[in-house]
Amino acid sequence: MSISGLVRVTAVSPVVVVGDPAANLQAILAACEKHSDSQILLFPELCLTGYSCGDLFAQNVLLDQTLTSLLQLLKATRHNSSLIVVGFPFSIGGKLYNVAACLQSGEILGIIPKQYLPNYQEFYEARWFHAADGREPAEVYIEGYGSTHFGIDWLLEDEGVIIGVEICEDLWMPIPPSSLQALAGANVLLNLSASNETIGKAEWRRHLVASQSGRCLAAYAYCSAGPSESTTDVVFGGHSLIAECGTVLAESSRVGDGGPLPLDGGFVTADIDIERMDHDRRIQGTFHQSRTDALQPTKRIPLKLKPHPADVKRVINAHPFVPKDPRILKARCEEVFGIQCAALAKRLQQLPNHLPLQIGVSGGLDSTLALLVACKTLSHLGQSPQRIVGWTLPGFGTTDRTLENAKQLMKLLGITSHEQDIRELALNTFSALGHKPFGLDLSGCTMEQVQTKLQQLSEKERHDLVFENVQARLRTLLLMSGGFVLGTGDLSESALGWSTYNGDHMSMYNVNASIPKTLVRFLIDFVAENQFTGEIREVLHSISATPISPELLPPSAKGEIQQSTEAVLGPYELHDFFLHSMIRYGYAPTKIVALAEEAHFSRVYQRKEIVESLRMFYRRFFQNQFKRSCIPDGPKVGSVSLSPRGDWRMPSDASVRAWLDQLEQLSQ
Repeated sequence: MSISGLVRVTAVSPVVVVGDPAANLQAILAACEKHSDSQILLFPELCLTGYSCGDLFAQNVLLDQTLTSLLQLLKATRHNSSLIVVGFPFSIGGKLYNVAACLQSGEILGIIPKQYLPNYQEFYEARWFHAADGREPAEVYIEGYGSTHFGIDWLLEDEGVIIGVEICEDLWMPIPPSSLQALAGANVLLNLSASNETIGKAEWRRHLVASQSGRCLAAYAYCSAGPSESTTDVVFGGHSLIAECGTVLAESSRVGDGGPLPLDGGFVTADIDIERMDHDRRIQGTFHQSRTDALQPTKRIPLKLKPHPADVKRVINAHPFVPKDPRILKARCEEVFGIQCAALAKRLQQLPNHLPLQIGVSGGLDSTLALLVACKTLSHLGQSPQRIVGWTLPGFGTTDRTLENAKQLMKLLGITSHEQDIRELALNTFSALGHKPFGLDLSGCTMEQVQTKLQQLSEKERHDLVFENVQARLRTLLLMSGGFVLGTGDLSESALGWSTYNGDHMSMYNVNASIPKTLVRFLIDFVAENQFTGEIREVLHSISATPISPELLPPSAKGEIQQSTEAVLGPYELHDFFLHSMIRYGYAPTKIVALAEEAHFSRVYQRKEIVESLRMFYRRFFQNQFKRSCIPDGPKVGSVSLSPRGDWRMPSDASVRAWLDQLEQLSQ
């Protein structure tokens, strides 16, 4: 299934022969053939001659041979519809410019000259080249070809793809030309470079490219000359990168990275996502407040990019909230846990120290994480953990495993614990409501008889919303009556409305408000491994391995959990993927399905399962906005949050029809 909005970019650092345009032409042609599936092919600065020609740039022989090679490149690529961007020296009006030519299907779409010439330390470009300042001729004539666009005031455009080009040092300026190009609409920025390697420069270069793509809310492809350039005084590393909205998508090997020397050239390829960038620009209003008329490109030159190939060269993370790299995951967990603790500390400082901190401890994932945050926060504040009152509130679905885990955890953490069986209260409430759970007459039954009758229910009979909601609201009533209640519900549950309104939906403060379900287990394991040893660590690992369940429906006769949340809703890993795709990037349903399959969910789930889970996600997301419109305060920790006070404001009565209609197309 194809993914809309992708554009394939390849940055190639070929082997150059310094001062030999004919040889360099052959290297470029070979790269064009090798990467013919790419829609945009980017080559380094002055790659037709070599960047390190020095005073040879003043020689007519070199300049004439360069133009000859350029014309031969046009002829040889007349049937190649890739956009090919190459660098070369170009002389007009008695001035020599360091330029980039944009070629497609045997035509020169335009030539852009370099604006900022480094002339310090090892760089002497001003000795040979003239810096562009906007007063250049709008057109230039090339013998043997004809006229073409010239200057720094134009962009290339193909429907939603708008391309800007700058050269090497341009990026290192306080206000790079690419910034102005982005403000003029460019969402794909290309840089032809010749950046030599010195200690620490690669890391700075990487940050520079990533941050520029982030500031410009654009894709940024950077292509640098390699070690086949002259090494008389410096070494060029062949470091090429492709970044998108602040994230490096792909990076080539380079000199000094510990790998093999890229003596045969190198390249890097990635699929950039135009739709993602358009979404980010729509929602980030300050981007469009940054307008300036200084040297901002005003002309658009049309081009027609060839279709994107069928395959995908882009890493699609199946678990976008959980980093794959263990080191990054550890750092992420440490940061998230720290934010949660800081948030709770500020809120507790507004309260009297004698006010109990109430929390329902179920032995499940979410309440365990909230309890760990509470304990750590009180430690930071120099207060006793006994201020925390942990309630175990066993009901009809509570299992021995979760109850024992909850009791053991509270004991080991040293908090005040209290247990209250809510089953009798629930039966009294059913009686007051005139409700017969599952159609059963439970009047006069002992609790053991009630539990036996409930356990004998078939799977089809296990549907009674009143039975579940009464228990959830009774638990909240007991908690709310005793002090400051710490909420435990997570981001994924909020998205799906998997909470009882005015039940577990409500609290005084919720430290888990923007923690996705797929991250909760890793946070608990992180705390277990880094802050505890012995029994506490063992209990925490036991809890992290517990099946996800609200435990409101009766367990099996063997005391095992019968009510699986994921059996009702679908897999949380899918829902978190859907949530991230929809809220963070604004993707449409068909694209989300295609991305899910590309993320290798197709190895675990059939497309029908993915589509059905997404349909469930949309229905519940829209139906349950009324719950999110009045959720308690809680800290934002990542790029996705559903707080109605900041990140997500949506009518509670909005229609989901348009989203479901698009999904229906995949079912036909």
